[in-house]
Amino acid sequence: MKAPASLRPGVIRTGACTLIIISLVNTLFMANLAQRQSAARAATIYNTAAVGGCPLFPANNVWNYDISRLPVHPNSANFVAAIGLSSHLHPDFGAGLYNGGPIGFPYVVVPGSQPYVAVSFGYAGESDPGPYPIPPNAPIEGGSQSSGDRHVLVVDSGTCKLYEMYASYPQGNGSWHAGSGAVWNLNSDALRPAAWTSADAAGLPILPGLVNYDEVAAGAINHALRFTVSATQNTFLWPARHQASSSSDLNLPPMGLRFRLKASVNISSFSRTNQIILTALKHYGMFVADNGSSWYLSGTSDNRWNNDDLHTLNSIPGSDFEVVDESALQMNANSAQVAGSPSFPPSPTVSASPAHSPTAAPTGTHAPQAARTPEVVEVKQNNQNTTLSTSSPDQNSGSEGTGNTLPFILGSIAFLVSIIGTALGIKRRKRLKSSP
Repeated sequence: MKAPASLRPGVIRTGACTLIIISLVNTLFMANLAQRQSAARAATIYNTAAVGGCPLFPANNVWNYDISRLPVHPNSANFVAAIGLSSHLHPDFGAGLYNGGPIGFPYVVVPGSQPYVAVSFGYAGESDPGPYPIPPNAPIEGGSQSSGDRHVLVVDSGTCKLYEMYASYPQGNGSWHAGSGAVWNLNSDALRPAAWTSADAAGLPILPGLVNYDEVAAGAINHALRFTVSATQNTFLWPARHQASSSSDLNLPPMGLRFRLKASVNISSFSRTNQIILTALKHYGMFVADNGSSWYLSGTSDNRWNNDDLHTLNSIPGSDFEVVDESALQMNANSAQVAGSPSFPPSPTVSASPAHSPTAAPTGTHAPQAARTPEVVEVKQNNQNTTLSTSSPDQNSGSEGTGNTLPFILGSIAFLVSIIGTALGIKRRKRLKSSP
């Protein structure tokens, strides 16, 4: 039986309203999904470590960039050979003392209320002037009696600034004298002035390039590391700012040259700790940062390290490394921001961690996060790698953000339905009034 003609407009209106509602729901859902995917993509691609509640530079900084897919430098073979194909990786850090001093780099985190003291420098023309917030008992690399480099590293958790000094000596009046000093804003990508040294020969910061026990305990190292070589070229590459050589040999590595562990190196036989370190070397690599013993990898002094375990890294020969060409990452010679990366606002300062102690008890001064297995670390970073090369939008696209937009979606639907219902009711009343 054919429906009465008077019903056809109502059927049409109902169908149209249904399509409108479906379209609205779909549009809002897709907008919410795109928002979550964008946030997940940024969180996956750009990572940054933190010390004392402060980031170790913005997430778009070259220190925090995965270089596992970058091309091999055309002179890689000669650079590696110059350092030593048969020489081996050496962890220049560990637990306990050596010659009366900590093994590796100690550092200290101070609160924003830490008093500032006067500092003077031997290389004042290339040093950031004081005062610096250095406590009187700040740990010194090699110990208070050391005749070595005597670096002092201080993180001000109130301002998120990093203070680093070389050849540091406390003075009787509470001030310090050092060979050189550098101040780094950890929320900034700014580099030092061209040709300026820092507390490091390459003009780079030291702390962001250390193998930190707390990061290993948390399950991953998501930044580049630093190492030393016995001879360098009298030039430097971005992001380095200084050279320390008289040799023009083009086969010697310049300061700032970035190496990585070859992807083909099998690391499955190493301990979980060493797999995390070696995985970082595959994905983030290490910068030539100073003259010293070849293939010496820098890290924090910490009594939680297992020295015997770390020494198994000595089995990695120089031939397992290659040099990457990261010239395409440079956006600005005076900035460490990676070309094409988004700009991030300064990271908020959170409650400061307790001051790091180079002689911490096995429980540590920083509570480690839940650890991931090395296999998970490897897979996670490989997924990140895929994201970098394919811009896949669904990496780690969790449900974060849904709770904020769901009320908007439901409210919008309810509002639209009420409008449609009101319109239909008015139309129906008019029809009833017009009926005999």
